[in-house]
Amino acid sequence: MTSPIPVRALPRTSENSLLADAGSGTRVEFRGIVKDYGATRVLHGLDLDIAPGEFVSLLGPSGCGKTTALRVLAGLEQANGGAVLLGGTDVSGVPTNRRDIGMVFQSYSLFPHLRVIDNTAFGLLRRKVAKAEALRRAGDALALVGLDHLADRFPHQLSGGQQQRVALARALVTEPRVLLLDEPLSALDAKVRVQLRDEIRRIQLRLGITTVFVTHDQEEALAVSDRIAVMNAGRIEQIGTPEELYLSPATPGVAAFVGLSSLVPGVGAGDTVRVWEWTLPIAGDAATGEVEVFVRPENVRLVAAGGVEAVVQESTFLGSFRRTLVRTTDGVLVRVQHPASERVEYDDRVRIALDLEPVSVRPHP
Repeated sequence: MTSPIPVRALPRTSENSLLADAGSGTRVEFRGIVKDYGATRVLHGLDLDIAPGEFVSLLGPSGCGKTTALRVLAGLEQANGGAVLLGGTDVSGVPTNRRDIGMVFQSYSLFPHLRVIDNTAFGLLRRKVAKAEALRRAGDALALVGLDHLADRFPHQLSGGQQQRVALARALVTEPRVLLLDEPLSALDAKVRVQLRDEIRRIQLRLGITTVFVTHDQEEALAVSDRIAVMNAGRIEQIGTPEELYLSPATPGVAAFVGLSSLVPGVGAGDTVRVWEWTLPIAGDAATGEVEVFVRPENVRLVAAGGVEAVVQESTFLGSFRRTLVRTTDGVLVRVQHPASERVEYDDRVRIALDLEPVSVRPHP
């Protein structure tokens, strides 16, 4: 298993009590977690060690078991086998309200009849914190997410992004040992989603709180995580830093899910694979014979001469670059990422070349 990377702490520049009381995070461990729903097994002996203060994303397609794993950690689901440890203590039999966790769901789940400040203070009041102290701490939590100026509004007076910030403040106000995020951004529009994603990461770094983030969006996971656990069919296929997963995927499944690739035919020869006129190093297990090769768009170039002939199928302008789909003379579709100044049109004849970067391969079907 890859060693956890050190958490990147940011300087504390506020008198906010949440920051002043911030600790170094809590270790989270899944040990052989098995979860069945009737005759269907959805988690197959899940093992995962999350370092104190680390931000780890559980990434995978729908039905891979990532939300179930989070719910087992939260105590909302009872595992059929294995143990969950928080700070070295087995909490498998501990109810949710005694695990000292904060959780943010996809739905905002705010009380419509309560003001923002009262929604935020709700958990503290349930814990018998004096009202004046609860409201003070709720104000600090709202300041942390930039909403203290909206404390007296009601949820229906807020945008979706603002409501999700209130949900985040409510999760943080009790100063939990662990923060759990279950696809909290998927209901938001693209621009707000990016803004709130970055805000969550900023706050997590300032607090140093151990965070587990469930998402099916690879861009979100790559942008905010210290490490990512890619899940498939109830198992972790690979865990590593965003760079490790993107540049050195351990399995074809990870290569297909993380990042964008074209599948092109090749012939494996041990640690290398021959693709058209190029010999490329293989990232992962050696291969021989006919294989399919995952080629990243940024590792394909348009060239004036040489290379492989192709015809442009479509070209998309993406601001600082273009992404163009071409069909080679032998019928292979390849995506090319190139400068926006290299403009091509449908049906243009072009030539492409491959960079000699490591690639993932899978057996030819």
